[in-house]
Amino acid sequence: MPSDILSFGEFELDLSAYQLRRAGRPVKMERIPMELLCLLVRHPGQLLRRETIIEKLWGREVFLDTDNSINVAVRKIRHVLRDDPRKPRFVQTVAGKGYRFAAPVRETRSGDAPSPAGTDASKRIVLAVLPFQNLSYDEEQEYFSDGLTEETITHLGQLDPQEMGVIARTSSMAYKRTNKTIADIGRELMVDYILEGSVRREQGRARITAQLIRVADQTHLWAESYDRRLANILELQNELGVAIAQKVQLRLERKQTLASVKRTEPNVETHDAYLRGRYHWAKRTLPEIQRAVEYFQKAVQLDETYAPAYAGLADCYIILPMTSDARARDCFPKASEAAVAALRLDPNLAEGQTSMGTIRFWYEWDWAGAERHYRRALEINPSYVVARLYRAHCLSNTGAHAEAIAEIRRARRLDPFSPILNTLLAEFLYHDRKYEEALKECRNAVEIAPNFWIARVILGKICEQTGRYDQAIAELSTARKLFEGATEPVALLGYVMAVAGRKREAEGILTELLARAETRYVPPANLALLCFGLGDTAQALHWLERGVEDRDVRMTFLLDPKWEQFRNNSGFREILGQVGLEKNP
Repeated sequence: MPSDILSFGEFELDLSAYQLRRAGRPVKMERIPMELLCLLVRHPGQLLRRETIIEKLWGREVFLDTDNSINVAVRKIRHVLRDDPRKPRFVQTVAGKGYRFAAPVRETRSGDAPSPAGTDASKRIVLAVLPFQNLSYDEEQEYFSDGLTEETITHLGQLDPQEMGVIARTSSMAYKRTNKTIADIGRELMVDYILEGSVRREQGRARITAQLIRVADQTHLWAESYDRRLANILELQNELGVAIAQKVQLRLERKQTLASVKRTEPNVETHDAYLRGRYHWAKRTLPEIQRAVEYFQKAVQLDETYAPAYAGLADCYIILPMTSDARARDCFPKASEAAVAALRLDPNLAEGQTSMGTIRFWYEWDWAGAERHYRRALEINPSYVVARLYRAHCLSNTGAHAEAIAEIRRARRLDPFSPILNTLLAEFLYHDRKYEEALKECRNAVEIAPNFWIARVILGKICEQTGRYDQAIAELSTARKLFEGATEPVALLGYVMAVAGRKREAEGILTELLARAETRYVPPANLALLCFGLGDTAQALHWLERGVEDRDVRMTFLLDPKWEQFRNNSGFREILGQVGLEKNP
């Protein structure tokens, strides 16, 4: 898929490859000036304050002379672009505030899906939907206000993807009960408009207020109050979408008419069960996923024609083998049945297409089939970051590293505060053997969510590959404590101890996992990795063969750098062939 390439003057900037070209030839530029240039070009005409630049390039808490570093980076950019600071064509200084990219920017080449939020600011606006405030004064109604927020995000994301990108749920939810101003939120998310509102649910009705605010000057462009029966909530979302589209259209002088998206309207009880299911699924822990399954099952029992509930059920079964050591053969047939039902009822459901793609990826090892479903999901809703996440994961696990990194960056632009997206960017850089860049991104993910165990696991992997064994052991020990239900951090801890020369401790962990396997399921790929670290290739191959039989989702990670030294083993190559990875680098 082609990269996102923006042109200004005689220059081209490839955002996905971080490469500047002039007359088709690469122009050398150091990393920090390049990152600053990309940041400026993504937002032509907009003032980027120095504090925003510092946060985006170095993070919130840095211990260096950032002001001087910005000045040096700007000088280097101007030197490369041959830009006169007294009469700037490109980078304009706004004294005491920051910088603005002054030149017109145009997209000269785009991918098969519309450009994501923030990559083509000359054409595409970006909107954030803040969490609807729950005015019911009942914590039990949080699922309803959160669900309404998520459904509104999904609906608006499909209105006109060519013209408007919508920030995803995770980053929007970061502002729940926030005291930050609209200006602060707009600057942090780099959006043009913000929708904020409140909801009160009582006696079978919902009273909703909503207002659309332009970030640049905090102008309230539109506000409305609605009083609707709960049965008409989806109809209300259409009204919101049309009103927002009209206002944005008017301000941008667009001639196109933004078509509203048709949605299946379930009855109140079905919709309520569905919202509760999504509320619990978003928490991603085993008990919460189990509760989500119960609610999605209730939703399909109440209305067997409601496609989103089947997609939600599929998503629950899909995630269990990766996060909770569930047996793939126990989960994916149920996931497949639910995804098939969702697509039979609504082939144009992005969630259903994504679920089916992920079944093809994790369980069937059908990379081409997965790609077809992910592409279709992104045609339907380019703002659906879950589709971008899994598509990037499939690309990375099968060796298409550059494309995977570009795709996960697109997803992160739509959901900048997502712990999993920031973590996966680090993991995919790690897969591409770009360890120092991966280390930086992973530390950023840990800063966003210190208790996110997957980020600690990826940080441990990176540290092991760069010889930082003590730090790897510390990170994996932390991951083990954070999520005791998963054996992946335990097996990785044993592997690192083995390669670090602490063989006795590694053998103790292997004994622990084998004992555990007598009473509950332990993914074979985890045991194989630990045996490989201990130098027992015969047992490693035995467990990998079991992994093939079990359709262990971790078998899709066999191109991970940790397995590099096993690539010359004929038995390992045969297993790669069975998984479908033998033709990949």
